[in-house]
Amino acid sequence: MLDNLPLNKSAEEIDTPSIPVYKDPLEKSFEDILENLGEDTRRDGLANTPRRAATALRFLTRGYNQSLEEIVNGAIFESDMDEMVLVKDIELYSLCEHHLLPFIGKCHVAYVPNGKIIGLSKVARIIDYYARRLQVQEKLTKQIAECMMDVTQAKGVGIIIEAQHLCMMMRGVEKQNSIMKTSMMLGLFKKDSYIRSEFLTLAK
Repeated sequence: MLDNLPLNKSAEEIDTPSIPVYKDPLEKSFEDILENLGEDTRRDGLANTPRRAATALRFLTRGYNQSLEEIVNGAIFESDMDEMVLVKDIELYSLCEHHLLPFIGKCHVAYVPNGKIIGLSKVARIIDYYARRLQVQEKLTKQIAECMMDVTQAKGVGIIIEAQHLCMMMRGVEKQNSIMKTSMMLGLFKKDSYIRSEFLTLAK
């Protein structure tokens, strides 16, 4: 039998399969999931799937590894603007913490400045900061609103999120046309019905 071994190869080297080296512990977790589904993780289509899936999940939850200071990066500026500022239809992607399936939608953010405004791109970055983690839409709405209020020290903040949840569309009740809407009103948006009405009208 040993006569048939390739040159410079011992019997131990031939019989012992190579042990994969994982740069990210999530890779092994995804490999285990695939194998528990009955898949062959060595076949061409799946050979690199654990690595790709781990990289994707790290990206989709990168909010855990960021800081608000890094996100805002000092982009708060003095301003005499005292009317509503609205940024609408900001794309939003997150993962449902119950089933780890995506929910996808848009966010409308409005605030009434109190001597300061925030850089436009920072509004979208704040949304991503909280969306890029395991979430429920209700909590996400509240977190964005409270963060905007805290960072800008605004007179009021209004947030609306509209999203479709794959956990409801492709499993369970399988309702493909359902849209969930949540809102959070703080400061003037909660106290002043005119400002709240203006926001709701502009956000349509």
